[in-house]
Amino acid sequence: MNQKKETAVRSQGFSLVETLIAGMILSGAVLTLGAISTNALTETGLNRHYALAAALLDRQLTFIDSVGIDAFIQAGETDGIIGDFEPEYQWHVTTEYQGTDNLYLVTITITWLEGRRPCNLTVQTMLDGTGVATSTMTETETQPTQP
Repeated sequence: MNQKKETAVRSQGFSLVETLIAGMILSGAVLTLGAISTNALTETGLNRHYALAAALLDRQLTFIDSVGIDAFIQAGETDGIIGDFEPEYQWHVTTEYQGTDNLYLVTITITWLEGRRPCNLTVQTMLDGTGVATSTMTETETQPTQP
């Protein structure tokens, strides 16, 4: 008869140990989900900065292509700051003449700070220049007219 009373008492609820273990499991799950969410938001922000840097690279390359690689090289502006966005983006362009067919290797790098960590995105492309080629002009000789 004693055993029936003990089983009846135990089946009325959870023990303190069971409640603490369930609370620890629930807390661990909530902390894990919070860490995953924070990491996802951080990565989303970083991806947004990379997408903006890619757009700025495209804008700079379009500018160089529209001005002409020769005029761009003569202007001598190979780096600058794009302060319209947060964080501030810096660009740097290097050009290297390839020696054939007036081709230039153009390397554009966009740099910005993600927190305290520097990030950059670099693109290389080939552009056709016309300033290296020499052109020869032929002079037309005119015959003196006889009066």
